[in-house]
Amino acid sequence: MSSATLHYIYDPLCGWCYGAKPLVQAAQAVVPVQAHAGGMMTGRNRQAVSSQLRDYVMPHDRRIAEYTGQPFGQAYFEGLLRDHSAVFDSAPPIAAVLAAEALGGRGLELLGRLQTAHYLEGRRIADRDVLLELAQALGFATVEFEAAFDQVIGHELDEHIKASRALLAKVGGQGFPTLALERDGRYQLLDISSWLGKPEAFAEWLKTSLGADSGPHDGAIQACGLDGCAL
Repeated sequence: MSSATLHYIYDPLCGWCYGAKPLVQAAQAVVPVQAHAGGMMTGRNRQAVSSQLRDYVMPHDRRIAEYTGQPFGQAYFEGLLRDHSAVFDSAPPIAAVLAAEALGGRGLELLGRLQTAHYLEGRRIADRDVLLELAQALGFATVEFEAAFDQVIGHELDEHIKASRALLAKVGGQGFPTLALERDGRYQLLDISSWLGKPEAFAEWLKTSLGADSGPHDGAIQACGLDGCAL
């Protein structure tokens, strides 16, 4: 069997990416997974938390919970989404994930922790202090992690997001999450809609299908758009 890589194009503030988290974790036991952050809520797309934002995202998030089985906490719905001093900005958590990857190949591990912190615990993952605290809790040395984080913010983040968007276009993805299986330089876009909430089945499909030329393409793809999640 030829070597394969599963490319995962995501955003840390994408609800459907959180919904797909168990699938990505299950896939890691089968095939190397490479994460690419698309920067959905960066720059002009950063948003301060407001009543309007809460009213918009809550039905969307409840649909994700129902569709995927992923839990959304009261600390998120009734805490973070009512905190009008908070800002939804993808750039800092993306930088933290890239720092974790640079330091120990643990970017996906930190991403999973950040998703839980945001959607279940209602933490402000755009805040530097929160990111450093969560990284330290995973065993990263604070000074080393902070230096890597600053390196990404200052010199690498914009190029990473640009490259991720280019890859998204190359594989034919429309939003986040996008998963594409690369074998021998060829990319196969995967429709994971039918696997959401079924990580074990997805892992089994990967095990038996890595040598095949086609994957599941049925159903309406559940994803966030390039500049935000639509209902």
